[in-house]
Amino acid sequence: MTSDTITADASGTWKLGDLPVHRLGFGAMRLTGSAAFHHGTPSDRDRSTAVLRKAVELGVNHIDTAAFYFSALRSANELIGTALSPYPDDLVIVSKVGPFRDYSGEWGTGARPDQLRGHVEENLRQLGRDHLDVVNLRRMGQDSIAEHFGALAELREAGLVRHLGVSAVEPRHLDEALAIAPVVCVQNRWGLDTRDPDTDELVRVCGERGIAFVPFFAVAGEAGAGGATEAHDDEVLAVARAHEATPAQIRLAWTLHQGPHVLAIPGTGNPDHLAENVAAGALRLTEDELTRLNALHTRGG
Repeated sequence: MTSDTITADASGTWKLGDLPVHRLGFGAMRLTGSAAFHHGTPSDRDRSTAVLRKAVELGVNHIDTAAFYFSALRSANELIGTALSPYPDDLVIVSKVGPFRDYSGEWGTGARPDQLRGHVEENLRQLGRDHLDVVNLRRMGQDSIAEHFGALAELREAGLVRHLGVSAVEPRHLDEALAIAPVVCVQNRWGLDTRDPDTDELVRVCGERGIAFVPFFAVAGEAGAGGATEAHDDEVLAVARAHEATPAQIRLAWTLHQGPHVLAIPGTGNPDHLAENVAAGALRLTEDELTRLNALHTRGG
């Protein structure tokens, strides 16, 4: 398949609250270096800004980021602001709060509820905005998210945040959040070969409730923050050959086939990989192919 002229609208559209987005979006984590966070070497600034501009040119209008996405010399939020400000009217920027990294790049203790306003304001400063479209609360292992989510709900009422989501949660945490304020998206680690029964249940529940499910590391698989996996099952390779596609494109296509509410936010610092990722939104898998790939997911995890 060719990726030269395929745009993100081929993936379809979903709404994050009242904000329509193409189901194939972009994750900003890999913009800052050869590996996420302080691993690897810092990225080339011009190349990273070119990737962001190309994403928008290809119709991507959903960018996922965070203030803690930075390397020794690069900040994802700063790159987004440099490349895309003034922002297109239809661009939806989704951030997340909860985790914390100090200036040396080391991970610190997750934020207390009273610290979340500072996390939101840091994203606003870096992005040059006066409100955030969507903010996900990333659970940091706590048993209850009620107090943290309640703090974000107050920021929503104050106008600093338009919509709220949750991340790294179990089904009971979604229920907890919904009792406090509307939830427009759930972000969990999930993909073709990273099955988790709780997250499988969340995918189903989100579909029933009209909530977007936005998996991260859908392409990376077990490699996680290290980048896209090179370990591909024979079934994935066979389906890729049948569509003249890459295994990564098949992983993304499988993700999008799991329901109209399931979005994808693959990240890359490579313009060619970006075009391939966007083009995956046009792939249409057959029922037989889906059955074979679904069987891999059932065996995964």
